[in-house]
Amino acid sequence: MNTTLATFEKDVIDASMLAPVLVDFWAPWCGPCKSLGPLLERLETEYAGKWRLVKVNVDENQPLAAHFQVRSIPHVVAFVEGRPVDQFTGVLPEGQLRAFLDRLVPNPAQLEHREALVALESGDLAAALDHLQAALALDPGLDEARLDLIELLLDQERVEDARSEVQLLSPKVTQGIDARYNALKARLDALDIATDLPPTDALEARVAENPVDLEARLDLANALIARRNYEGALEHLLKIVQHDRSFGDDVGRKTMLSVFDLAAHRPDIVSTWRRKLSAVLH
Repeated sequence: MNTTLATFEKDVIDASMLAPVLVDFWAPWCGPCKSLGPLLERLETEYAGKWRLVKVNVDENQPLAAHFQVRSIPHVVAFVEGRPVDQFTGVLPEGQLRAFLDRLVPNPAQLEHREALVALESGDLAAALDHLQAALALDPGLDEARLDLIELLLDQERVEDARSEVQLLSPKVTQGIDARYNALKARLDALDIATDLPPTDALEARVAENPVDLEARLDLANALIARRNYEGALEHLLKIVQHDRSFGDDVGRKTMLSVFDLAAHRPDIVSTWRRKLSAVLH
């Protein structure tokens, strides 16, 4: 396929949201282009839709060539999900070219994960669950898919299944600084704690009777987190920080940070309470 400045967004940017796109900058007078072009076309056929080839004649599309700072041809730019991610100039041997392509093309597990995300976006939770489980069957080390599965299981109140999946996460997630894992762990911890807590109205009564009962405030915050009432939880956690920053080894502030990750889909709430926490700390 040939593209121009007028069609570049549709042919390359939009198309790369579905599969990687290689843009081959070439010209009819370019000798090496006559070697690379047919090789790319043959490999595009062989890869059977796993990536697409789009060609740009630099003589006819100088603004495009200038935008991508093409100084020598052939020059190939790879696009994935709407942005350029890799490139090379000249003619690569077929083995190196295949290696270049294989770095771009998602493996079957990643394709299943992408399908799961599409299903989640459309609200088809059953299909999302099927695709996530398929992705993990193909690649048990695909932590991003497992984190999505844990979150989906928690949303469906399948807490024990979610706990089982947490055990299968790789150490680089569970032992590192992964905001998403920390948020899900905070949610699981809150669910654990909530099972042994008094009813929420009893905790609210304790706090009303004694506003500096920080243990009651923390219990109430955990109960609210388990119910995904993040704003209510943040209110009580901030009170803990205001009254005694050292309480529970700074548990008020630390739990607020985890709640920020849990409530990432509500940037208005996160922004408001981050400002309030910052004001208290400074």
